[in-house]
Amino acid sequence: MINIRKSHDRGHADHGWLNTRFSFSFADYYDPKHVQFRTLRVMNDDRVAGGGGFPTHPHRDMEIVTYVLEGALAHKDSMGNGSVIKPGDVQYMSAGTGVTHSEFNASKTDPVHLYQIWMMPDKRGHKPAYDQKNFSDAEKRGKLRLLASSDGRDGSVKIRQDNELYATVLGAGESVKHSLKPERHAYVQVARGSVTLNGKALGTGDGAAISAEKSVELTGVDNAEVLLFDLA
Repeated sequence: MINIRKSHDRGHADHGWLNTRFSFSFADYYDPKHVQFRTLRVMNDDRVAGGGGFPTHPHRDMEIVTYVLEGALAHKDSMGNGSVIKPGDVQYMSAGTGVTHSEFNASKTDPVHLYQIWMMPDKRGHKPAYDQKNFSDAEKRGKLRLLASSDGRDGSVKIRQDNELYATVLGAGESVKHSLKPERHAYVQVARGSVTLNGKALGTGDGAAISAEKSVELTGVDNAEVLLFDLA
């Protein structure tokens, strides 16, 4: 069963400095049919104008992953971390018992385009944690590169939930296939370009919630970058 969520059907907010699309209910956008999928709670497609950003704000009991497509995002948090997140970087913050952070466009003039992803943790009350790793396009080209997992295998970021996050970069005709174990689910988000998912067409910004399928096959149509979640 594959339920496609077209890009234009997502929630939308334009604050001037921030133009964003919500795959799931977030902030002032609420859709009872799209609150979350399994433990995947937030999938925000954010474009932040030069000089714009999110002032210091709190989080608690949430696994947060930031994936930058273009530009650079400056991060500071109450754990003492300060970094600039660029394309290819995967930033992970486990909010646990509580953390505050700020995120600002690192440029005063150029926009930054990113996905902010929240997953619910395996339990409440973890000690806050942070990690950041870079995964080159070459590692994703024509293959599924594991970015995050519960055991940190293959150099992935270790997260506190039984989920796996992969990314792939596909040119026209290139294909990847991911097998799903029984009782596992998947979510696919096309960050850019276009693909087919098990024969169904998906374009930039489209997503798909997948259940009761044995495998997920993605075939590139036009210079695609895709995120794939394997979910409990």
